[in-house]
Amino acid sequence: MTEPSKARSSGEASQGFWLDRPVLVTGATGLVGGWVVRRLVERGAHVVCLVRDRVPRSFVLGSELRERVDLVHGDVCDQALLERALGEYEIDCVLHLAAQTIVGVANANPVSTFESNIRGTWALLEAARRSPRVEAIVIASSDKAYGSQPIQPYDEDMPLQGNHPYDVSKSCADLIAQTYAETYKLPVVITRCGNFFGGGDLNWNRLIPGTIRSVLRGQRPVIRSDGKSVRDYFYVEDGALAYLHLAQRLREDRGLIGESFNFSNEQKLTVLELTDRLLKVLDSDLEPDVRNTATHEIPIQHLSAAKARRVLDWAPTFALEESLERTVAWYRDFLASGDRSAGGEHP
Repeated sequence: MTEPSKARSSGEASQGFWLDRPVLVTGATGLVGGWVVRRLVERGAHVVCLVRDRVPRSFVLGSELRERVDLVHGDVCDQALLERALGEYEIDCVLHLAAQTIVGVANANPVSTFESNIRGTWALLEAARRSPRVEAIVIASSDKAYGSQPIQPYDEDMPLQGNHPYDVSKSCADLIAQTYAETYKLPVVITRCGNFFGGGDLNWNRLIPGTIRSVLRGQRPVIRSDGKSVRDYFYVEDGALAYLHLAQRLREDRGLIGESFNFSNEQKLTVLELTDRLLKVLDSDLEPDVRNTATHEIPIQHLSAAKARRVLDWAPTFALEESLERTVAWYRDFLASGDRSAGGEHP
C-alpha cells in the first residue's frame, strides 16, 4: 500500500510525538479503531486495546497487529476495568471509539445501544477523571448527534437534537463529554464525522461494502432507502489520521479542552450518486435495486469542516475518487482471498 504523502496532509501526526506514548483505544476491533491502531503502531506508540468480542477477521485480531498491541478484554461499560487499564498501563491518551454504530440495530435494540453508547461514554470519562496520568481524551461522536437541522451544512454551533435511538445515543454521549470537560476540566475533545467507509468494514448491510460485494458477485446492489438521502461520506484512513492529529493538538494546546470538531471532505452526495460513482470504479453497468424500506432516516446531513481547517490546520489526505478506488481495491483483494483476515493493507 502507498502511504499518504505528508506534503498533502495537514492531518498527519508526527512520528516523534507518538513514540512510546501509552494510548488506550476502545472499539479497536471496529472499522475506524482498526485503522487508528495501525497508524499508532506505525508511529511507535504503546497501544492498549479494549476488546469485548473476539472478531478474528478484524484489523487488530486478524493480522500481525495482535502481536504488537496489549489487549484488555472486557466491556466499555465496566468502569472498574477501565480504571484498572488506565492505571496499570499508565495511559496518557485515550481514543474512545467503542459504540454500537448501526442505525437499524439501534432501532431494534435501543437499550443495548444506549448502554454501549451512553453508559460506555460516562464510564470511560469517570474512569479517566480518577486517573491523573490521562492528558488527552478524544470522544467519537457523530453527525447524527445533530439530528435533523433546517440549515445545511451542519457546523459545531448547532444544537444536538437526535430523535431516534442511535441519534439520541450520540447526542447524549456528546453532551456528557462536554459536561466532563466543563465541570471537571477533563482534557476532552469531541469529533463529529459523517458515514465512514473504507477497507476493513465487514458489515455487509452498509452501502459501500454491500454494493462492492454484490457487484463483484454479479448481483445488483441493494439500496434500502429511496436513494435520495444526502450524506457525508468520510474515508476511514482520513478519519484515523484526523483522530491522531486532534489528540496531538489537544496534548499540546489545553485551550482545545471541551471543543467539538466536524471532520469531512465537504462533498455531499445522495445514496444513488455515491452508488453510481462506485459502479463506475467497479466498471459495472448493473442497476441498483432500490427497495425504499429504511425507516427513521434523516433526509439531508452534511458537515462543514471549516472549524477543523481553521483551528487545527487540518485537511483530508484523499480525494473522494481515490478513496473509492482504494476501497474497491481492498475488497477485491479480500474477497478473492476467501477466508483471509481483514487485517491486510490494500494491494
